Amino acid sequence: MTTLKKDSLLKGTLILALAALVARMLGMFQKIPLDYILDAEGQYAFLAANNIYLLLLVIATAGFPSAISKMVSERMETGRYEEAKRIYKASLVFGAVSGLLLSSLLYFLAPMYATDVVKKESITLAVQAIAPALILFPIIAMMRGYFQGRQMMSAGGISQIVEQFARVIIGLGLGILFLSLGYSDTVSAAAVTFGSVFGSIAAFAVMVYYARKLKKQDARLAVHSSAEARAALQPNLPYATNSSMKLKFRAIYSEILKMSIPALITSMTINLVYMFDTSFFISITEQVYTDERATEAFAALGTKAQSLAGIPPILAIALGSSIIPIVAAAFARKDQAEVNKQTSMVLKIVCLTGVPVALFLTASAYSVTGMLFASPTGYETVAMLCAGTILQITMMTSNSILYGMGKQKQTMVNTIIGLIGKIVFSTLCGYYFGVAGFIIGSTICFLIVTLLNLRLIKRDVTLHVMGKKWIPYLGAVVVSAAACWGAEYVMLNITEGIAEKLSYLLTVLVSGSILCAIYGILLLKLNIITAQDVEALPGKLRGPMRKVMRVLRAGQSG
Repeated sequence: MTTLKKDSLLKGTLILALAALVARMLGMFQKIPLDYILDAEGQYAFLAANNIYLLLLVIATAGFPSAISKMVSERMETGRYEEAKRIYKASLVFGAVSGLLLSSLLYFLAPMYATDVVKKESITLAVQAIAPALILFPIIAMMRGYFQGRQMMSAGGISQIVEQFARVIIGLGLGILFLSLGYSDTVSAAAVTFGSVFGSIAAFAVMVYYARKLKKQDARLAVHSSAEARAALQPNLPYATNSSMKLKFRAIYSEILKMSIPALITSMTINLVYMFDTSFFISITEQVYTDERATEAFAALGTKAQSLAGIPPILAIALGSSIIPIVAAAFARKDQAEVNKQTSMVLKIVCLTGVPVALFLTASAYSVTGMLFASPTGYETVAMLCAGTILQITMMTSNSILYGMGKQKQTMVNTIIGLIGKIVFSTLCGYYFGVAGFIIGSTICFLIVTLLNLRLIKRDVTLHVMGKKWIPYLGAVVVSAAACWGAEYVMLNITEGIAEKLSYLLTVLVSGSILCAIYGILLLKLNIITAQDVEALPGKLRGPMRKVMRVLRAGQSG
């Protein structure tokens, strides 16, 4: 029988980062076929329900699991195994009760949310279809937290990936089936969202499998194994019970909420921004659009722009997962030089890697949108939102750095201030400029949080991100973006006579290649990327980058 073992810090981080990336990618690309099979009304219904689902997914994968993980880990390390089990039991009860309550509330309040808030009664069924998924989500979140506390990240990571595959595949299958049977687009959209219920069942089945396996293993080791064998298999597992008074559930719940709320609010920033857009787009833009035009404009925003805008921050998510334990360890041992180095390095990496992706999606928005979706309609919205993701990347990365520094509460305050800015500016600008106003509000939100976070970081950290290379770097950005846009314009004209999808594909390949080539050459020629930066890269990238730098340096000297 295989044994569940602790994951190392690096392995655990990679597992969680991979699960988050898979979930994000599947969530993004689920929307692409919807542009082909659903009309704008059906897409709006799906987006309204899906944004609620994504908000709940953040709760299930960020706030509560992190709090329970920390509580369980602390007890296990100090030999209070019975307290850890008590916390697990209390959290499962909390998850079951809150799941039933939230599911019932969402189902019965869906009509009121649709008619009074969103001003679109057609979304009711889609929102109600996702409500049953809430029954299991809180329980799954608690189980993931317990396994993380036992330093077994694989269970939560695998359950998250299985959940996403089941949700996307079954949901799309149900949507296509309902459409083929002659149901309306809004009913078919509800069928797509019902895939989330199957996703939650699949994730729960995975967690139950691992929970039963761990329970049997603990019992077997406690009874039959020697102390040495137990230590080798589970170094953090104290098998001696203690006779202290049982923790009260009330105290456990208080500790969970106190620890999880700051992380929860910060992690929900993007989802709350998108929920605001979904909920108030129709009512705020009624002076700009007719109801039909507003539905089409939001479908372009939600289905196309938000899908593509999720691509640039992917690396920031992975780096954020990796940087938290590194900065936390350096900060705890008061190694200021290491904190300065790691913080500056991660900010430089996200600038150098995230910005060109956002630039490409902005400059080549027409061809990228036309290639992936049914038509390039709404590419202006895609370009505007993708341009703003540059600030979203810096916001997410600075959040992770502050987490590592133990400043969760201050980060939460910064996030709340940014969200208030989003509400104010989206309301005002949306009233006059429609969808562009909502994007302006989102971008201002990311900017506010980024500036507040950087000000907070600089109190304890000396940053050396670009140094004196900011002006050359911005020059490289502008030149690369201009070259990309010019290449797209030329390619669209050259390929005008061939099939549209092939034209878009060729344009994307050429414009993207030109941007990457010019951007990379300028970074090296202008010494924005230095030898020290190359040495900090992973081993597989370090060798090729050394050769590229030698060639360019030789050409420069010649």
